[in-house]
Amino acid sequence: MDEIDVKIISKMQGDIPIEKEPYKSIAAKIGISEAQLLSKLEKMKQEGKLRRVGAILKHRNAGFKANAMVAWNVRDEKVDEIGELFAKYKETTHVYQRPSYLEWPYNIFTMIHSTSYEECSRIIESMSNASGIKDYKILYSVKEYKKTSMEYVKKS
Repeated sequence: MDEIDVKIISKMQGDIPIEKEPYKSIAAKIGISEAQLLSKLEKMKQEGKLRRVGAILKHRNAGFKANAMVAWNVRDEKVDEIGELFAKYKETTHVYQRPSYLEWPYNIFTMIHSTSYEECSRIIESMSNASGIKDYKILYSVKEYKKTSMEYVKKS
């Protein structure tokens, strides 16, 4: 990455200005044109350095009151298949493989968001039925202490 790329990441991480032309404003702060900024972002995406530019929804404020991390016990040979299946659910925001342990055999973790506990349970049951995985634990969120974007480079 060159110096301009680092500046772009610095300005793009965190909150984007809420204004009519946020990319033009960000580009001006970096010292490049809006077209150059958009071109650089597209190049980063094509190179696999950037997945997407997106908003972080404050889900509780938006009505998503039932949020659960579900830990699934998936056979090792089925991990990729099941992980990809779970990733197709629009209600999942995260699907991760993590190591399992003798006392905690769960190795796939999904984060599910819904407007009610009943709906969340229905989604989890649907995932269980579609995957054939019956051994899982539901860990509902009780209180949120922090939710931010990752800071990859020091803000300038």
